[in-house]
Amino acid sequence: MKAVIFDIDGTLVDSVDLHAKAWQKALDHFGHQVPFEHVRAQIGKGGDQLMPVFLSGAELASQGEALDRYRSELFKARYLGKVRGFPQVRELFQRLLNDGWKIALASSAKGDELQTYKDVAGIGDLLDAETSSDDAEKSKPHPDIFQAALHRLQLPPEDAVVVGDSPYDAEAAGKAGLRSIGLLCGGFKKDDLIGAGFLELYEDPADLLAHFDHSLLGLSADLKTHRR
Repeated sequence: MKAVIFDIDGTLVDSVDLHAKAWQKALDHFGHQVPFEHVRAQIGKGGDQLMPVFLSGAELASQGEALDRYRSELFKARYLGKVRGFPQVRELFQRLLNDGWKIALASSAKGDELQTYKDVAGIGDLLDAETSSDDAEKSKPHPDIFQAALHRLQLPPEDAVVVGDSPYDAEAAGKAGLRSIGLLCGGFKKDDLIGAGFLELYEDPADLLAHFDHSLLGLSADLKTHRR
């Protein structure tokens, strides 16, 4: 394998609860009272896949665009500044680069939000490629965003692995023919992540870095060194 494709929300930055709060408030503003935990369980999808869970077809047609816009503006105004990177994300990326990996980001976030995430995680100068919701017709669990990342990397699926935090990351990766590693820092249950298709689970980026040598990434790096 030659590249690692990272999800961002809940994987590299601590933002899942903040997104859930923004969506819950936006839904409430448009007359839909949804428990926080129900909204949170859908984070990892883009708005195109999240809203149909809570809105009927007629409601989606009449309110969807305005609701998504309201949510986006609310998140930027009230929550984006509270997003923080998880520990040792930059160190993990540096380890990957030192071992010869290419690194890409593939997120359902908007393009302008993506820049903030790169800044708080301290990884803007360590990337080979990046994609956002602007590059995908459909968001996760559809494979579009990962396929776009592969296109940017100019690699086939068998040459890359995904790191994500939600079942939707694993489902989208599987549909794109990609293997995937899961992180628990997004708050999803272990059984749900394993059931979705993750091959390995780690607590967070720091835990993956601490166990790097025995991970799918470390073992692949050993194989690459041996082949050289």
